[in-house]
Amino acid sequence: MLRLQDTAIIFNENTPDEKRALHSIDLELQKGEFVTVIGSNGAGKSTLMNVISGNLEPDVGSIVVNEREVVNLPEYKRSHFIGRVFQDPMAGTAPDMTIEENLAMAFARNKKRKLRPGVTKKRKEMFKDYLATLNLGLEDRLTAKVGLLSGGERQALSLLMATFTEPDILLLDEHTAALDPSRAQLIIDITRDVVNKFGLTTLMVTHNMQQALDLGDRLLMMDKGEIILDIAQDEKDNLTIEDLMQEFQKKRGSDFESDRAILG
Repeated sequence: MLRLQDTAIIFNENTPDEKRALHSIDLELQKGEFVTVIGSNGAGKSTLMNVISGNLEPDVGSIVVNEREVVNLPEYKRSHFIGRVFQDPMAGTAPDMTIEENLAMAFARNKKRKLRPGVTKKRKEMFKDYLATLNLGLEDRLTAKVGLLSGGERQALSLLMATFTEPDILLLDEHTAALDPSRAQLIIDITRDVVNKFGLTTLMVTHNMQQALDLGDRLLMMDKGEIILDIAQDEKDNLTIEDLMQEFQKKRGSDFESDRAILG
């Protein structure tokens, strides 16, 4: 469903601030695979997400989604088949529009646009059914402005908006990092349910090593723009945070530097 081949990008090339953000990335995700990505700050995790979504264009390499080369396709066109949830609960929704209006925009993402009402009686009932799966009572607040929702509620809504059109690829970019622990766990539980329900091919960046071990069926570790570990589920299920840190030390000859990742 997703294939990157020899994909690389350099920031500020030929200047004192030159940084190789991605270095010859080769990566494949099969249909329905749920892959978590861990790494310290500057490892290239968000850059990888931005390159896949079209927010950044790689200097070289190929990006194929569902057998379609997309490396020259702009972000707004990729959004028809790539869903994304960001770290900031304020991103991904329109705060001055209602819940039902936001859902109507997301519902039309991969459809032809016409001059007709976005919110119909039939769609309202459909939106209520989807919102009820979140168990947050949002199905009874369709006309509430999204800007009035809590961070956890907005992130849950963003997750629903990114997934209910069943995109080819779902990108989750540290989507629980800005939430308190209880809300973060709520979003993780919803994420697990939604991904399983739709069988979505998912790439999830997380700052939390334990989260990366607990979720998904494959784990990637990045450092300095490279994928240095690619761990399948049967191996991942038996690993601890200490094991991951030791593997990093073996690969790089130095300690993993992010307390935030280790402590969660």
